[in-house]
Amino acid sequence: MTARRRAEADTSPLICNRLLTRRTRQSHAYKGGDVVAWQRKLRRTLRRMLGTFPIPRTPLNVRSLWKRKHPLGTIEKIVFTSEPGSDVPAYVCLPKDVDPPYQWIICVQGHSSGMHNSIAVEFGAEDKPLAVEGDRDFALGALRRGAAALCIEQRAFGERSTDPPSTTCHQPAMHALILGRTLIGERVLDVDRGIDYLETRDDADLRTLGIMGNSGGGTTTVFAAATLPRLRLAMPSCYFCTFEHSIMSVPHCVCNYVPGLYQVAEMSDVMGLFAPRPVVVVAGKADELFPVRAVRSSFRKLKAIYGAAGAGERCRLVVGPEGHRFYADLAWPIALRQLRSLTT
Repeated sequence: MTARRRAEADTSPLICNRLLTRRTRQSHAYKGGDVVAWQRKLRRTLRRMLGTFPIPRTPLNVRSLWKRKHPLGTIEKIVFTSEPGSDVPAYVCLPKDVDPPYQWIICVQGHSSGMHNSIAVEFGAEDKPLAVEGDRDFALGALRRGAAALCIEQRAFGERSTDPPSTTCHQPAMHALILGRTLIGERVLDVDRGIDYLETRDDADLRTLGIMGNSGGGTTTVFAAATLPRLRLAMPSCYFCTFEHSIMSVPHCVCNYVPGLYQVAEMSDVMGLFAPRPVVVVAGKADELFPVRAVRSSFRKLKAIYGAAGAGERCRLVVGPEGHRFYADLAWPIALRQLRSLTT
């Protein structure tokens, strides 16, 4: 590299950003003591930073688009209204040979062509099977294990992208920011309204309501768990890490950022708001976006929060042998045992 190029590289704003990251000490980090009082303070701050709480509840206006039998049960496609101007497509998946009320899992896909992956069908051709890699057929995974699933199409993904099936979040995320909101907060709002929908059904056991997702779905899982009290289990996959060693060190989509959050809390603190409810963190040994060494470091801090809440056994880490994907055979058995423990 020439001297001129070295000088140009040395003036990158990332150098200053990394220095600030190393020097920052989070104002709301858990430092011991009363877990509930700490959670109350941080949760209030986090909800304000996400920018979508509180919000008036608009009627759900649920519409059914189609309903089909599946070898594992039945699948219905619905649409519900989250807020004015924001309709949410979703799949309602019920298991075969299981009596209601069901255990329900809310499934959210990450940066991909959308929720159709959860039921393993083609985008725009939902009667055609699709081979889904990385165990991302979340709803079918739930059905195979006797649980029901509500698959929500996240804002800016799949049918809700600006150019379907684009995975570009830039414009919706930046619009949210200038409006004083965040795309993360809007996605959490949609999960919250999805829970409102489940409360209208007579086949939902909300004592065992869980949420799961991989990558960008893991992001929503963490923030929904941190702020929505009706969720009882969280299974974030290939997202939970440290902010410092993931979205502050590796290029990520703008939808991952909440202004000022790093001054307030690390990811272990955000996920710690879910204690003492059970969490199953899923990671990939070779995940370059969310390095497993930092995952383990963050998990130790999360485990300490759960221990202080008297629920250390409800905080579990699953590390798969590959990269940025879900690990169904490793994670599902632990998650379902945790769910069953809530009603025994």
